[in-house]
Amino acid sequence: MTPRRKRMVVIGLLVVGMGLATALILRAFNQNLMYFYSTSDTVAGKAPAGRDFRIGGLVVKESLQREPDGLTVRFTLTDLHQTVDVSYTGILPDLFREGQGIVANGQLGRDGVFVAREVLAKHDENYMPPEVAAALAQAKANAPPNKKVP
Repeated sequence: MTPRRKRMVVIGLLVVGMGLATALILRAFNQNLMYFYSTSDTVAGKAPAGRDFRIGGLVVKESLQREPDGLTVRFTLTDLHQTVDVSYTGILPDLFREGQGIVANGQLGRDGVFVAREVLAKHDENYMPPEVAAALAQAKANAPPNKKVP
């Protein structure tokens, strides 16, 4: 083999190796990426089945129910347009309250109940997670003209 041909083979192998490494990195990144969906998107079937995602909205007042085991809670999230029931086993954040905005990480169960692995509450009374604020603004924009939305 000539030196020029050897160089071309080495360069070709490097290009193939870099391409393969890039493909593997992008695949791993995509598998660990967690998208945000509003409650309306989730009800409409836009959320992935069998895959983790984030859901956000306001906790519906008087929807919080505690199970007898003391750790499992059920509550309802809304974007003022649609609602989704959420089940969470664990200790809720100290700032978790009905009527406030939250973001939960988890999966949608076959029964339509979102099974949360983590619940994140807002930090103070002036803060709302950006995804939740955007989903609420979109719900207000899509509300029928005769429906009053807070």
